[in-house]
Amino acid sequence: MPAKYSDEFKRDAVALVESGIAQHQVVRDLGISKTALSNWVRDSRFMSHGMTPSKDPTEQREMRASLKRIRELEMENEVLRRAAAYLSQIHITPPK
Repeated sequence: MPAKYSDEFKRDAVALVESGIAQHQVVRDLGISKTALSNWVRDSRFMSHGMTPSKDPTEQREMRASLKRIRELEMENEVLRRAAAYLSQIHITPPK
């Protein structure tokens, strides 16, 4: 069965979602199904972290868990970065 949508069309649809447009609006504007768009967005997120999208439900669960852990680590890293910046400013200020 040939692909119904080109890779370029899928990338453009995902880019619209990533730019902040609501998925339901993109679905309505482009005339595609919510499921298809959700799958494209999910696959794009996997690929942005160097993961190959899979059709196997077990692998998909593992990859979703991995993405969740990556987001948690990124947030923790941001908190530590801000704390380090704050603490470095405290030590730079000369004592009175």
